[in-house]
Amino acid sequence: MKVAVASDHGGVNIRKEIISLLEELKIEYTDMGCECETSVDYPDYALPVAERVASGEFDRGILICGTGIGMSIAANKVKGIRCALVHDMFSAQATREHNDSNILAMGERVIGPGLAREIAKIWLTTEYLGGRHATRVGKIDKYENEHA
Repeated sequence: MKVAVASDHGGVNIRKEIISLLEELKIEYTDMGCECETSVDYPDYALPVAERVASGEFDRGILICGTGIGMSIAANKVKGIRCALVHDMFSAQATREHNDSNILAMGERVIGPGLAREIAKIWLTTEYLGGRHATRVGKIDKYENEHA
């Protein structure tokens, strides 16, 4: 698995925690920034990650900003992306099993680093179930392709 990771200024600390987790899990990753705590624009980080996941260069992406909302909205504008904003462990598992999410978004001002690590670990290690869920995800893909 190859994972792209990025944050804006509001998610730098949790991004570092996630990178540490990826190293512990021996998951290949690319850190796509940012390295500052001064204000930057989240689309400048979310869109490149989403584009590279959608292209297949990366299998998944993880995005962090202050709330996770901006990152998830921006990432979901890219065709083929199913970015889930998650702040609890149950949703982390469900979005992988049921929605085949390929990008995880979290908010550093919403959750702490310990919970963020647990969410990311669950999300990274949970497989998509397919089955009845594939029909639903397929409907999203069909709509997206027909209205692109």
